[in-house]
Amino acid sequence: MDDLDVLLTNDDGIDATGLQVLYEELSTVADVTVVAPDSDQSAIGRAISHSVTVRDHERGYAIEGTPVDCVVAGLSTLVPETDIVVSGCNRGANLGHHTLGRSGTISAAVEAAFFGVPAIAVSTYVPADEFAYGTDFGEVEVPAHQYSEAVQAARFLLERTRDQPVFEHADYLNVNAPITDRATGEMTLTRPSHTYRMDATREGDTVELEDNIWEMMSNGSVPDEDGTDRRAILNNKVSVSPLTAPHTTEHHDELDAIVGEYPPAE
Repeated sequence: MDDLDVLLTNDDGIDATGLQVLYEELSTVADVTVVAPDSDQSAIGRAISHSVTVRDHERGYAIEGTPVDCVVAGLSTLVPETDIVVSGCNRGANLGHHTLGRSGTISAAVEAAFFGVPAIAVSTYVPADEFAYGTDFGEVEVPAHQYSEAVQAARFLLERTRDQPVFEHADYLNVNAPITDRATGEMTLTRPSHTYRMDATREGDTVELEDNIWEMMSNGSVPDEDGTDRRAILNNKVSVSPLTAPHTTEHHDELDAIVGEYPPAE
C-alpha cells in the first residue's frame, strides 16, 4: 500500500499525541503527509479562513488555521495527489448527531467529501472517571498507548476499504474507539445517537452551557439503544458510523404545497 497517499489532519493541533501516533501507524502502510493546524482548534466545526499561513513541518505542513482550512489547502495545492483523508486521532469522542457539525475532527472529513475524496474521522473516548472532577477537559492528557485501539482500527479500515466499494455508499466513516485500558478488541457498525442533553444555566451576566451526556455516559445511564455509536462505546467496542456529507432531505409533500401557495393572496 506504499502507493496510497494519505492526508492526515486533526483539530487538536499538529503536535498532539493522537496525531503523532496515528501518523506512525499509518506510515507503515501508506505515504502519509500531515496538513494540520499549528494550534488546538477543537470544536471549531467547519469554520474557514480567507487566507492562511503555511510552514513546513517534518511530517508535512503546519497551517495557521482550522481543520477545514487544512483540507482545502491540502487537497487543492499542498497534497493534490491525496487518495484519502484521515482526521484524528482526536482526544475525546465524537458521538451523536449533535457533534457532527460541531467537531473539527469530523468537519475535516466532511470537507474532504465535498472534494469527492473519501475520509475517515478517528476519535477516542476518554471516560469522565479518567480525570479529576472539576478538571477542564482541555487539560487532560491521554498517553500514547491509550490511543492504540483507535489507531489500530484506523489502519484496519484504511487497508480494508481500499479495495472494497465502501465509499460508493458512504462519504466518510466516523470512528470512535475506547481507550486501550477499556477496549475489548471488537468493532461494530453503528448510527449516530439522537440523544441530546445540552443545557444552560444563568448566573448574573454569565450563562454556562453544559453537555450533560458525558455525565450520563460515566454512570452508564444513556438511553441509547443497540446499534448507536454511544451504546457501542459504553460496551467498549469500536464504533464505525458510515455517513454522508450533503445536508439533504427527501421530498416533502406538505412543504411542497406551502411553497406552491406563494405569494400569498392579498
